[in-house]
Amino acid sequence: MSIRSDVKTLGRMLGQVLKEQEGEAFFNLVERTRALVREVRAGGDDHELRAMLAELSGADAGNLARAFTWYFQLVNLAEEYERVRVLRAAGGVRPQSLEQAMQELRTQGLSAEEVEALLARLDLGLTFTAHPTEMRRRTVRRHLEQVARALPGLAEGGAEGTAAEQIAAHVEALWRTPELRRLKPTVLDEVKGGLNYVSSIAEALPGLQRDLQRAFREVYGRDTAATLPLSFSSWMGGDRDGNPFVTPQATREALALHRERAREVLLGLIRQAFADLSQADEDGQEGTRTELQALFDAVQVGETVALVPRLEALDASLRAQGQRRSAEQLLTPLLTAARVFGQHLVSLDIREHSAQTGAAVAELLRASGVEADYLSLPEHAKQELLTRELRSRRPLWPAGEGLPEALETAIGPIREVQGAVRQAGPRAFGRYVISMAESVSDVLEPLLLAREVGLRILPVPLFETLDDLTRAPQVVWELLSLPEYRVVLGEGVQEIMLGYSDSNKDAGFLAANWALHEAQRQISEVCRRAGVRWRFFHGRGTSIGRGGGPASRAILGQPAGTIDAGLRITEQGEALADKYSHPVLARRNLEQALYGLLLSAARQSSDLNPSWTDAMTRAARASAGAYRALVDDPGFLPFFEAVTPIHEIARLNIASRPVRRPGAPTLGNLRAIPWVMSWTQNRANLPGWYGLLEGLDAIGLDTAREMYAAWPFFRTVLDNAQMSLAKSDPLIFDEYLRLDGAGAHPLAAQLKTAYARTAEGVAAVVGAELMANEPRLKESISLRNPYIDPIHRIQVELLRRSRSQEGGLDAFERPLLLTIQGIAAGVRNTG
Repeated sequence: MSIRSDVKTLGRMLGQVLKEQEGEAFFNLVERTRALVREVRAGGDDHELRAMLAELSGADAGNLARAFTWYFQLVNLAEEYERVRVLRAAGGVRPQSLEQAMQELRTQGLSAEEVEALLARLDLGLTFTAHPTEMRRRTVRRHLEQVARALPGLAEGGAEGTAAEQIAAHVEALWRTPELRRLKPTVLDEVKGGLNYVSSIAEALPGLQRDLQRAFREVYGRDTAATLPLSFSSWMGGDRDGNPFVTPQATREALALHRERAREVLLGLIRQAFADLSQADEDGQEGTRTELQALFDAVQVGETVALVPRLEALDASLRAQGQRRSAEQLLTPLLTAARVFGQHLVSLDIREHSAQTGAAVAELLRASGVEADYLSLPEHAKQELLTRELRSRRPLWPAGEGLPEALETAIGPIREVQGAVRQAGPRAFGRYVISMAESVSDVLEPLLLAREVGLRILPVPLFETLDDLTRAPQVVWELLSLPEYRVVLGEGVQEIMLGYSDSNKDAGFLAANWALHEAQRQISEVCRRAGVRWRFFHGRGTSIGRGGGPASRAILGQPAGTIDAGLRITEQGEALADKYSHPVLARRNLEQALYGLLLSAARQSSDLNPSWTDAMTRAARASAGAYRALVDDPGFLPFFEAVTPIHEIARLNIASRPVRRPGAPTLGNLRAIPWVMSWTQNRANLPGWYGLLEGLDAIGLDTAREMYAAWPFFRTVLDNAQMSLAKSDPLIFDEYLRLDGAGAHPLAAQLKTAYARTAEGVAAVVGAELMANEPRLKESISLRNPYIDPIHRIQVELLRRSRSQEGGLDAFERPLLLTIQGIAAGVRNTG
């Protein structure tokens, strides 16, 4: 079987379901639409297609969009299974595998001991976050998972076999399953959705651990005790920035669910290990089983237990008895899960906006009589007050007295994670992330709140805007220069989060990437001078405009010498399903990320070619200027609202978080995710390339080619831009320009010209047509376009209707939202 065969079989099944459920006429409508769209894509006239769509009822338009959406959902599964099939069939050393990483490290001159030390100091932290790009209901995902499980059986039973019957049954059920949520998901719904992928990750980890040990043995000729430098955390249930539904109770429920799922994972693995490890010692005693039973009993009742040391003792005992295979094959799944998940499963971060922590601290200081108007103080006075308070151990709020609501809202989540730490160990809580951090006081303020409940926290400043990124090195230096803060940090790792979203929305693609590069390079030097270990936390999305693209490529593109204690990365939206829906895919994605981390961390800091840095500084300035000229144009916001479905996206019940931060609607308070998602819906993909042309012109073609060939950072930037440009589609964007007379706006011609010239400019630097270096992805894009086209055209028709009548959005809400979901399924990396 091949992917084409699978796609053909799945398409035939869907077609049969459409005939049976909706009738022959509707099936013929689907086929006629498909044929007409292909003709138009090939350069034919589109009058017949337009006339047909204009005559559709709202119900037929919605069903037509659903039909093509389900086709994409099934094609996505076929593509994922093809990746699984290729990975399983691969022989030799896989590219970007742990064995290749070991080979390259040895080639660079690293000894076995140096590689072990590298593994010991690193941690790859993957952080699950809830974002509206994953729009599928859990019920729908479950049906799709069942289809995915049955796909391998098609090769054995063919189109008439048991597997085909199972798949057809789920496709049939899917057609009658509502795709859209009637209500917005709760915070707990999002937590459950994110944790849905833990089981496949848990299944993948033992093989990955064995891969690490096998790779080390193959390359360095001896065994190693090194373990996977891997951890998982979550923001779901702790991310309070702009989300009023993340209450202390929501945090408590999320933490309880973490413990419950951890218990399920551990108990299942302990049962399996108990069944497999039946060996008796020399005295005939089943000591291994006795210990496993004791661990089972403790975990079952929720007792906090030292899992890893006790399991490592069992591992050592087995090896001492000559039972190495039993230790590696039969105990490793449990031991690896205990190391990575423990009894906490994932570490919950708390994230709060700096304005909210500042307001809470102001209220605490006012109510306790310390300072009546903290927020009006200049920065130096705020720092003096905060450091003075931090030198004292006294809480500010009288013991036993209830907190006012504003303070309870701020301090309550910290109290909840404190309780989780007592129950599941210190890793139940991760870090306290401060959004829109602009100053040292922003980082100190949460320390005062945490002191009220007696919990040590390590604050993480999140630098998001272009100005914040520029000031970040100085802010970090001032922070690390404070003795009071260094006492809190102790021997810990200073984490710094860099935000891709708002910096891109601020300054455009190229300038944001350069600002992130320079902030990371300079902050690393600050930490090195301060004698502090550090780790960067990258707030990446799935779209190129929000730092997306292959994780290994992004990690390899990090500035040399800037990875010290490892790296943290957000895993968002549909990326969770794409990467972790199947154990084989989870294992492959994790090994690629670890490959990138090991090689990037091994690179020593070195001075960049000054002509390149000068060129990038010029390019960033020119690029940001072009981008700001666009978005600051007085006509831009109305143009944006006309050519994108931003208002319709705001109506989606796809996330618990509003699409805007509080305040009157402006581009500034629009969240970056719906901003990017809007531009992917109309296939302009503006956040992933606009302004790049002016930057390349400022560099010059010869220098840009030199930089692309020899500088990993610049290569990563242009390769990501290639992907964004390749997924853009001027033919489709033209359809959206027909809305509300937008095509006559001067910005319409400006964007179309900019796209064509940017694509030419990037191809000239790369020395090949777009995506020539990724032929499989290029083919996937070209194969998908004819099937996404109908959904785009239906969406444009529905937008035209809904905007032309009073209350139109209410009348056409459901079919419109179906088109938004369908395009997201077809394009995939939407936010």
